[in-house]
Amino acid sequence: MKKVFAIRLTAVFIALMIIAGCSTQQSNSGKDDGTLKVVTTYSILYDIVKEVGGQHVSIHSIVPIGTDPHEFDPLPKDVQYTTDADLVLYNGLNLETGNGWFQKLLESSGKDGDDAPVAELSKGVKVKHLSSKGLESQQDPHAWLNVENGILYAQNARDALIQADPEHKEDYEKNAETYIKKLQTLHDEAKDKFDQLPKDKKLLVTSEGAFKYFADAYGLKAGYIWEINTESEGTPGQMKRIIHFVKDHQVPALFLETSVDKRSLESLSEETGVPIKGKVFTDSIGKKGEDGDSYYKMMKWNIDTIYKGLSS
Repeated sequence: MKKVFAIRLTAVFIALMIIAGCSTQQSNSGKDDGTLKVVTTYSILYDIVKEVGGQHVSIHSIVPIGTDPHEFDPLPKDVQYTTDADLVLYNGLNLETGNGWFQKLLESSGKDGDDAPVAELSKGVKVKHLSSKGLESQQDPHAWLNVENGILYAQNARDALIQADPEHKEDYEKNAETYIKKLQTLHDEAKDKFDQLPKDKKLLVTSEGAFKYFADAYGLKAGYIWEINTESEGTPGQMKRIIHFVKDHQVPALFLETSVDKRSLESLSEETGVPIKGKVFTDSIGKKGEDGDSYYKMMKWNIDTIYKGLSS
């Protein structure tokens, strides 16, 4: 399967290069409209970079809103955008490694060299690892669910944009400063909120174990059915373990992620009698005009929803 996918991406890339050879416009660096052409791997990074880059960037996000970025098959247009990009930004921490899609995309678009304009936005994060048997060496990618790490992502985006486009350094710094202040206020408010919860209510149970960074930042204990979306999901063994966890800890509420199948958590709710108190965002922002349609809004939604669900 991996070999077939790599061949398909290579074929697409060759076809696109033939087309590009017939068009001087497509062979340009990508700054014909005066903006820096940026590619991000998924919607959360897209939104953070949009806030920092402002009017000086045009951004293409590879993984569509609401789609799992752990495993993804890029489209021909993604190869073209990545080929033409002045800067490619990704999460890292094991997020884009499922079926090797991102590395293959970089290779097919000529962005896999040591000096390629590619940057990891999670650089500097205090990394957590998976705890499932056999996966202990793998990094947990969901660092952005701690708003303090979101601030780090914004700082890394600022630095990458400045390196790629030093002409607009002052604007990138100003945009980042404004955005970071907003995120810092949200982070501080979240800590104050969850500090008010009684200890026996500081329990956060979801389908996927994506909230370990969130739980650690805001003083909660995280529980989950499966640990990461690349695993088998909702197996009998997983259900048995989480049912015991919920009952033993007298968990007051469950929370359903927008990007997962709801059936496993609904089964857990039925088995334990613990209600699902709301939806939460993990791997994607919401669709434009809907709840959580920016990184700031999705994190504020998560904080408010989880606090309300645990305190009621």
